Amino acid sequence: MVFTFTGCSKKEAIEDPNTTPVVGEDTEKKDDEVVNDKPFEGTTLEVLVAYGGAENSFDAFTEKTGIKIEWLSMSTGSALAKLQAENGKTTADIWFGGGVDSYLNARDAGYLEAYKSPEVSAINPQYCDKDGYFSGLALVPAGFIVNNDLLKEKGLEAPKTWEDLADPKYKDEVMMANPAISGTNYAIVSGLIQAWGEEKAWDYFKRLDENIQFYAKGGGEPLEKVAAGEFAIGVVAITGGTFAAGDTNPTSVVYPEDLIPWTPAPIGIFKATENLEAAKVFIDWYLSQEGQTILREADARIMARDDVDAPELMSGLDKSKLIDFDLELMGKDRDTILERWGALVGDK
Repeated sequence: MVFTFTGCSKKEAIEDPNTTPVVGEDTEKKDDEVVNDKPFEGTTLEVLVAYGGAENSFDAFTEKTGIKIEWLSMSTGSALAKLQAENGKTTADIWFGGGVDSYLNARDAGYLEAYKSPEVSAINPQYCDKDGYFSGLALVPAGFIVNNDLLKEKGLEAPKTWEDLADPKYKDEVMMANPAISGTNYAIVSGLIQAWGEEKAWDYFKRLDENIQFYAKGGGEPLEKVAAGEFAIGVVAITGGTFAAGDTNPTSVVYPEDLIPWTPAPIGIFKATENLEAAKVFIDWYLSQEGQTILREADARIMARDDVDAPELMSGLDKSKLIDFDLELMGKDRDTILERWGALVGDK
């Protein structure tokens, strides 16, 4: 499915844009009145996805609501660049997952629709935009994936901390995505700057760069190349898919012992949508306990709702190591950080 970023027009606003029929809600009706519990059945929503495994939950949503889904996988950095090039015009209705920095920039540029779902009352406010331009689906910690066979072959131990990763013994063995393209990797860079301060962080990035041959063009590439044995260590978002790689490859997941950058996996509605009310139903369902539970089964993650248990394979995460993150600052500093990053690493 190819989505376009041009030629979209927004439907006229309805009188109360924050009022959405609740699918499946018990409604009092008269004897001769027929209640439609799928008021948007047959509607098709176009979804830009930067959330591994999300597509495995779409059938359950369609069964519940009658709303069909067409989706396209695209990193949030790439999506933001296209939105900027087309001044926010897109045929897509929903932005699903990815780096929150791109959502913050899209919000400030006027590309997102404000919608506060009633379900956000069950979600940590730290994961959501206070005005409703995006809401958090899940917590995504960052860490390492290692190829155990390759490390053994080279006589190396797995890194335990971020500082370990910059050790010259790992030269040409580390794979990381370009933070200008991967929202998760930008969150790592911003998080380390916030945790360590400018001077220490940029000194670290200079040393880390010495161990990296080139930067991947997407957040999923480090996992793929480490699993394939092309690199020994990858810097990754830790999700169910990261652990699943170890089922068929000699890989292991490493939570850094010093500190753990993280980002919420957000969800939002594009301002250009022509299906605003159906899009609100989509947001409501994915923030509900039912939707969050099904999404967790589609890809094991720590969900944004406290009433949805964390998956067992995430039990090794020490939440006390999570960086105290200012998401607004991360978004505000994006251009400045990426400009300095580009000057540091060049065309790698």
